[in-house]
Amino acid sequence: MRPVALITGASAGIGAELARVFAEHGHELVLVARREDRLAALADEIAAGGRQRPTVLNVDLERRDAVSGLAAELTSRGLEPQIVINNAAFGLVGRADKLSRDEQLAMIDLNVRALTELSLAFVESLARHRGGILNVASVAAFMPGPGMAVYYASKAFVLSFSEALHQELSERGVRVTTLCPGPVPTEFQARAGLGDRMPNVLALPAERVARIGYDGLMRGKRVVVAGIGNRIGVFLLRFMPNALLLPLLDWGTRKAARGS
Repeated sequence: MRPVALITGASAGIGAELARVFAEHGHELVLVARREDRLAALADEIAAGGRQRPTVLNVDLERRDAVSGLAAELTSRGLEPQIVINNAAFGLVGRADKLSRDEQLAMIDLNVRALTELSLAFVESLARHRGGILNVASVAAFMPGPGMAVYYASKAFVLSFSEALHQELSERGVRVTTLCPGPVPTEFQARAGLGDRMPNVLALPAERVARIGYDGLMRGKRVVVAGIGNRIGVFLLRFMPNALLLPLLDWGTRKAARGS
């Protein structure tokens, strides 16, 4: 069984950049997403750079049988994860009582359930190869999020779950790192219904975030907040009561959604 780095949500944004960074460091890749054409183009790009062409798997992780099917496909190809990168996720802006309940439950299926299942499905092979898990959360994980309530809550789960898993799996030689980026100009904003403006002081390019995440995982860091501005912001959140924070976040999300 050949060890691979499995990357979900690899068709664009941070996921695609993570694929480039891991390939650059010599990892054989398995790229997972729904947009197979995008994955194939990325695989061709990586192969054209002299790296081994990644395996491309078109998988809808919102399906309840997705992970078991993915595991069977890997086994049939003689592959097993040495590293699992859970990047696939989406958000929606709007009041929770107004947004589609089905879409919000689908968000939980992808951001929480699929991430949890993938984090646990391959522990044996991760331990065998002394590998690790990189779970992509967000600075949203450190605060409640009126206007994107379910998304913020899903990322809070990712952070809490991953920190606990970091401790639990350390005795088996498995590293678990949570990557918490702030604003990143990707397709996420359009999918969520946010405007295209973001605080320039805090924004980082996806390529930079991917390198920070890779470095954090390789060093066995528990949590990596990408960017000094975001690290300062997360630190200051400890001193701001939610009674003051909630209306500020609500106003900021409304403003971003208007794109003004």
